[in-house]
Amino acid sequence: MKPKRPIVIGVAGGTGSGKTTVAKEIFKQFSDSSIVLIEQDAYYKNQDHLEFEERLETNYDHPFAFDNELLYEHLQMLREKQPIKKPLYDYARHTRSETVVPIEPKEVIILEGILILEDEHLRSMMDIKVFVDTDADLRIIRRLARDIKERGRSIDSVIDQYTSVVRPMHLQFVEPTKRYADVIIPEGGQNKVAIDLMATKIRTIIEERGLMPSK
Repeated sequence: MKPKRPIVIGVAGGTGSGKTTVAKEIFKQFSDSSIVLIEQDAYYKNQDHLEFEERLETNYDHPFAFDNELLYEHLQMLREKQPIKKPLYDYARHTRSETVVPIEPKEVIILEGILILEDEHLRSMMDIKVFVDTDADLRIIRRLARDIKERGRSIDSVIDQYTSVVRPMHLQFVEPTKRYADVIIPEGGQNKVAIDLMATKIRTIIEERGLMPSK
């Protein structure tokens, strides 16, 4: 009998939209089950071949910044019940870390990232595609708070990056992917009703496939 394929849920949305919170909230609802969370941010391209000054010019909001071929390969392996070694990104060095994270195959795979719906091959692997849709003013406020608190950035540098890179990349590449979503969740992690509905739908699919026993 052919093994049942794991279910893949994609959670996309712009920077500061709350997509990471949504992915983690869904993950928490299945924490007693066989589930894994894969972040697209872990798959930024290796830049060891570039000088450090060149790495500083990287546009992390452009599709070319991601090694989607490796991400696709790893998703294929997980779906075939094979373990992977997930990369880590070193933001201080602006390149991939030498450390990897061993990941065992699970019955539910949550893939989270700003541009996961932009790539046709990644989309083709998803059973449910979610787009977290949050107003731009809230997203920039959240980005400001995160970058100042967690990354030691100045207000001016965050605003300059947002207006010159993040916003145009969002409008060109992220926002258009909303049309591929099966479900649109407004206001991100604050939308508990939508998250609960998503979890219920996921559990239904899991039980229909016989991946886990129903409760």
